[in-house]
Amino acid sequence: MTLIKSISGIRGTIGGHTGDTLNPLDIVKFTTAYATFISKRSGTSGKIVVGRDGRISGLMVRNVVVGTLMGMGYDVLDIGYATTPTTELAVRMAEADGGIIITASHNPRQWNALKLLNSEGEFLTAADGAEVLRIAEAEDFDYAEVDRLGSCTLDDTFNRRHIDAVLALKLVDVDAIRKRHFRVCVDTINSVGGIILPELFQTLGVDYEILNGECTGDFAHNPEPLEKNLHGIMDRMKNGNFDLGIVVDPDVDRLAFISEDGTMFGEEYTLVSVADYVLSHTVGNTVSNLSSTRALRDVTEKHGGQYTAAAVGEVNVTTKMKEVGAVIGGEGNGGVIYPESHYGRDALVGIALFLSSLAQKGCTVSELRRTFPDYQIAKNRIDLTPETDVDAILVRVKELFAKDNSATVNDIDGVKIDFPDRWVHLRKSNTEPIIRVYSEAKTIEQADDLGKQLMQVVYDMQ
Repeated sequence: MTLIKSISGIRGTIGGHTGDTLNPLDIVKFTTAYATFISKRSGTSGKIVVGRDGRISGLMVRNVVVGTLMGMGYDVLDIGYATTPTTELAVRMAEADGGIIITASHNPRQWNALKLLNSEGEFLTAADGAEVLRIAEAEDFDYAEVDRLGSCTLDDTFNRRHIDAVLALKLVDVDAIRKRHFRVCVDTINSVGGIILPELFQTLGVDYEILNGECTGDFAHNPEPLEKNLHGIMDRMKNGNFDLGIVVDPDVDRLAFISEDGTMFGEEYTLVSVADYVLSHTVGNTVSNLSSTRALRDVTEKHGGQYTAAAVGEVNVTTKMKEVGAVIGGEGNGGVIYPESHYGRDALVGIALFLSSLAQKGCTVSELRRTFPDYQIAKNRIDLTPETDVDAILVRVKELFAKDNSATVNDIDGVKIDFPDRWVHLRKSNTEPIIRVYSEAKTIEQADDLGKQLMQVVYDMQ
């Protein structure tokens, strides 16, 4: 059983002992700490938006969160089943003081989490998140008296408002998409994508077939949108005469595409392809995290822009995007952040921009993929034990390569070692008790071999 407190929020498995898992007592504690933080920031108890994905534990967590916020004197706007980007937009649209998204994103069914938003509908900064954790550990809470208790209002209109906002974006070519008459196959992993994506496709005139479309939270397969988990939709693509396959994670902020022939487009190339389309119409810079493909750098420079790498974590990417004035950015895990919409990963925005690109170019998905630089990423992991000293491991890895003249070492987030024709990145996950080992080269064999070499270095230290 696990409870993780990080830049990505409060995340844990359901059930078990307090302090070790995401259980009702800990949900109350962290929700209260967040409400206390927001109250100190705004000077009053106003309105907080709450949305949740389709997880089995979602209703339980929602009830505890909403009751706690009301007990803190906050009025709650409960938008029900909602994607992470929908909830982010709802905070802005409702002019709320903040928001809580109840979702563990790509984690398996036994997990859930509280993702915490500020009044802009963006994730808390690292400093703000640390302050929430400090308040939680102090447990010096002050709840509202009976005449100051908050209220709860249900509002299920924000899915439609989210779709309308996506279609209003200048680079979303609705007419071209409708004229192309796309036929797509979509895996919504038994969560909120099965609610909002059919409505998006209907509005765009896209013919669709939904796999795992019931919002039960009983995921049909591992919910992380990686090739090893997607054989069902890949097989369906090979036999269904579709133009495109689309896969989202349970909270619909990550996006992966499958080509018309049933092969993976590559989740790393979700951002690359959307960025190429945006940059062909808008001059500007890009940002992705350190664990993302070099292809974004190549595409950005082709269009005359400058690429910058950020530490892993959505708030780190958005902070860097604001610093450098990026017109598009995101993460190589299929997360597209388009500031014209909002500073948050949004699969609906990614789908609409990708379909616009395909429609305007008149090509197939596999033809589009061949227009980009070809890199291959191997994604490995090292499971941690309570005795593992991750910091000592990363320091040692850095020391090993510091004197290698052929390598550049970056330690802003774990350790990334850049060679002229490949790279490898080791970092402690924000969402799971593991060290992620990502490596990239021209072939998957070269990438995997580089990752395994570094993993062996780590194993030898233990």
